[in-house]
Amino acid sequence: MWNDPWGFRDRFFEQIDREFSEAEDMLNRMFRTVRESGTTVSQTFPYFYGYQINVGPDGKPHIREFGNVRPSSKGLTEQSTVRQPLVDTAFNEKENIMVITAEMPGITKEDVKVSMGEGLVTIHAEKGNKKYHTELPVDKELDADSTKASYINGILELKIQLKKPLKSKAKEIKVE
Repeated sequence: MWNDPWGFRDRFFEQIDREFSEAEDMLNRMFRTVRESGTTVSQTFPYFYGYQINVGPDGKPHIREFGNVRPSSKGLTEQSTVRQPLVDTAFNEKENIMVITAEMPGITKEDVKVSMGEGLVTIHAEKGNKKYHTELPVDKELDADSTKASYINGILELKIQLKKPLKSKAKEIKVE
């Protein structure tokens, strides 16, 4: 074991232990509040909640929540019977394509409806008690006609070609 005369190793692990302890306390408070308040969330088990953090091209983190429940000051409250799927977006600069991947298990490709319009990609799927819906804002101009979609093993993958800006050739105009 290496010599640590300043106690860095002990302080480092104490900080990690403290953060895990705080997270555990927060979760315990949420569940205790739900039990004590009598707040009922419908019997549509299981419950899903999570968040995804991506760093955008601007260097700022973008947080996206997913699932069918949301935390609140009173514990977990039901968002709706519709689950917001986990979605990942990526941009392939070489091919000028945006790739959107969404996890939506328990449905078939015939159940999936995707639409695009004015800076928004909407994904909706429904089969029995499995219901998914999400709207993704897009800051790039997309070519809906060249979109390819596939659904395999619960994963929807959209490959959307971005519209290429018109290349204008400079033409000299004679001034009279």
